[in-house]
Amino acid sequence: MAKALLGIVLWLLLSISVSAATASKKPLSWQALSVEQQTVLAPLSSGWDGFSSQRKKMWVDIATRYPGMDVEDQAKVQRRMQRWVKLSQEERRTVRENFKKISKLPPEKKQSLVQEWDEYRKLPEEQRLKLGASNQSGKKGADKSAVISDVQVPSPQSPPN
Repeated sequence: MAKALLGIVLWLLLSISVSAATASKKPLSWQALSVEQQTVLAPLSSGWDGFSSQRKKMWVDIATRYPGMDVEDQAKVQRRMQRWVKLSQEERRTVRENFKKISKLPPEKKQSLVQEWDEYRKLPEEQRLKLGASNQSGKKGADKSAVISDVQVPSPQSPPN
């Protein structure tokens, strides 16, 4: 009798954990988001169904933190989302790869990149366009500095936004 009861309890626990795992793997549809989340993530609405579950979760986490952000950070999130949706799949892949590479750099090299990026952003637009054109010679696509103008290299002391 005790073995049967133990078997039932274990079966119930296993069933509950399997159903919970299955529920967490269900794709998160746009309609399943709260009105607040849909409002924050509005720039992403047209491409939402094409996002992986992992990407959807990342964006939902951002939307959850959004109300606690100051106005400047909220505006930055909105700008980045609007720019992100304008990028092609290839450009997004490149941005992700570059972020991974930068994240793996030692702190000194990250700091050097931050300084170089700040210097680049201070250049007149005409000079930045010339630099972008010379860097893109022979490559498909245009200079994307305007698309990612407020992207910052994560500092060694703080996690990326």
